[in-house]
Amino acid sequence: MLKRRYGRTKHMSTVAVFGAVALGQLSQSKADEVVRKVLDAGVNHFDIAPTYGEAESRLGPLMPNIRDEIFLGCKTTERSKKGALKEFNRSLERLQTERFDLYQLHAVTEMSELDKCIEKGGALEGVIEMREKGLTDYIGVTGHGFHAPSVFLEALNRFNFDSVLFPINPTLFADAVYRRDALELLERCAEENVGVMIIKSVAKEPWGEREHTYHTWYMPFDEQQQIQENINFALSFEQAHICTPGDDRLLDKVFTACENFEPLDEDEQAALIENRSIFETIF
Repeated sequence: MLKRRYGRTKHMSTVAVFGAVALGQLSQSKADEVVRKVLDAGVNHFDIAPTYGEAESRLGPLMPNIRDEIFLGCKTTERSKKGALKEFNRSLERLQTERFDLYQLHAVTEMSELDKCIEKGGALEGVIEMREKGLTDYIGVTGHGFHAPSVFLEALNRFNFDSVLFPINPTLFADAVYRRDALELLERCAEENVGVMIIKSVAKEPWGEREHTYHTWYMPFDEQQQIQENINFALSFEQAHICTPGDDRLLDKVFTACENFEPLDEDEQAALIENRSIFETIF
């Protein structure tokens, strides 16, 4: 699988990053099987958070044997320094590891959330303290929603974050404001060598009243051709990596799409945006 350097880190991450939220509702034996599948696919970058059900507890028993094989990113939704430090250490314990490669302020969806994280006594102070102790090398910020790109542009003004994680898919890019802000953020990240992880790359539309047939909170595309088109779209941004969706049943198709990735030119991107504009955005 194609690898790209993850921003200013020295790590050559596979373009597919394992979203370990997919482990959150699995038994230990099934989680073991899924992690082995991920590693067999060559994936070398894992992303996890304490809010992902039982994911940390499922991955933890495997960590002593795989830690040297992967770049490990974790997250906190805490907004205070005290809360972030507590969550940081609890994740280390659950994951049975001594350190993270990347630790991220999670779900920073509005400017008010950013303010809370960065103010005196906020979560960022705690994460910086952990970095000074050698317990994480890099610090990132993540978020969902229509405001994520504009919030992260401001976040980069306030702190030298090493990575950002936010949504990109053709349906979202049909919104002119979102597309403008996302492209500006991508350009800024390229200029400043900030790592970029893309989420919701294969999101189709909200579930609405329909039965949830996957663990994802949105309805995903699940046909190989549609997944391939959306992955081609997301990875056509040269510094991007995609985080796999939160259901292990989609992994094989996503990995296949990453292995068969072909970049789209501007006309092809525009055509796919037009094609996907018939779907409702998930936010």
